[in-house]
Amino acid sequence: MGTRQFTCKHLLKELTDYLDGSLEAEVRTQLEAHLAKCPNCWVVADTTKKTIQVFKGMDPYPLPETVKSRLMKALEKRCKEARQS
Repeated sequence: MGTRQFTCKHLLKELTDYLDGSLEAEVRTQLEAHLAKCPNCWVVADTTKKTIQVFKGMDPYPLPETVKSRLMKALEKRCKEARQS
């Protein structure tokens, strides 16, 4: 990143590594400075962090085979359509 201004777009790009704690110190400092100034990005980061915490605390719920089958077919169709675009 260097001395460039840290933007909302940069935050979205680095959010996963930030929440995992795997960012380099300099980038983390820039990201946290941006979060302190940008309420929109703070909400995105905070909400994402809280959502992850909720899902980590939940037990997996197995999907019924009929639902799983329909889901897989829908995903395959979407992937095929995306490749054709």
